[in-house]
Amino acid sequence: MNPSTILLAKPRGFCAGVDRAIAVVNMALDLYPRPIYVRKEIVHNRHVIESFVQRGVVFVSELDEVPDGAVAIFSAHGVSPEVRRQAAARNLKVIDATCPLVTKVHLEVQRFAREGRSIILIGHQGHEEVIGTMGEAPGCVKLVGTVEEAEAVQVPDPERVAVTTQTTLGVDDAKVILNVLRRRFPKLVTPPSEDICYATQNRQNAVKLIAQRAAVVLVLGSHNSSNSRRLREVAEAAGARAFLIDDVAEIDPAWLEGAACVGVTAGASAPEYLVQQVVAYLQKRGAGKVEEVEAVEEHVEFVPPPELARAHAGRTLEEAVP
Repeated sequence: MNPSTILLAKPRGFCAGVDRAIAVVNMALDLYPRPIYVRKEIVHNRHVIESFVQRGVVFVSELDEVPDGAVAIFSAHGVSPEVRRQAAARNLKVIDATCPLVTKVHLEVQRFAREGRSIILIGHQGHEEVIGTMGEAPGCVKLVGTVEEAEAVQVPDPERVAVTTQTTLGVDDAKVILNVLRRRFPKLVTPPSEDICYATQNRQNAVKLIAQRAAVVLVLGSHNSSNSRRLREVAEAAGARAFLIDDVAEIDPAWLEGAACVGVTAGASAPEYLVQQVVAYLQKRGAGKVEEVEAVEEHVEFVPPPELARAHAGRTLEEAVP
């Protein structure tokens, strides 16, 4: 039996931080001669990266691959102060595309470190956002990624402990770990608002809704995208069979056998056109009904970084002068 109904999660796909990061690269391509260099992947999506490579963007692992004085963009995941020092020493023209919500976590770590607190960061080892955040206070931050690690983590003074969170974690998993830390450290200081970003929470809430009705959920997103992997996990926890795919070409028709209803969503770095390609594929297989399931409306927008806004304003002024 082929699927008859498609449930589209809303919100899905690009968040405000990703929109901003992609806009930063587009503006840089308009303002500066190519190549433009980007440290790491601007966002974790293969299709986005490949499209920028075709337009003259060079993605590098570290700044020593960037020529002195060149334009270098920091990705949405943020960087440590040491990376910023390296950029200054090389006289690079830096454009910072760090998501403002990641910057918020960096500022929290700085504040907790000034207060002399041990800092526990709930996150995944090796993730670029985690590396940058831990670099704000080397030696003061302990990374915890599981309940077992939360039970075992040790700090010099249990009464002076603060916690922050990687922005793209699973909401439910992070809460379980946080509850362990609160039990072990009753005076634990937490940020005034949750660190897990609004977009991560909203997309997880939306995928829960469709997973309750769909036998299969297809999640558009690259495998190095933390928030996309969490969407697959959340869908599975809600009772659906879930698959993370980069694009429609990765769909195995066997997944859909016996599934009258298929859910579709996308991680915060995945373009909407990839979703629509999957919808078209399912429609060709007989799905006649497309229903959008909305968890919450999003109205968040972020402005470009000031250094890019100034350069853009200067270019506009030059063009206006006859």
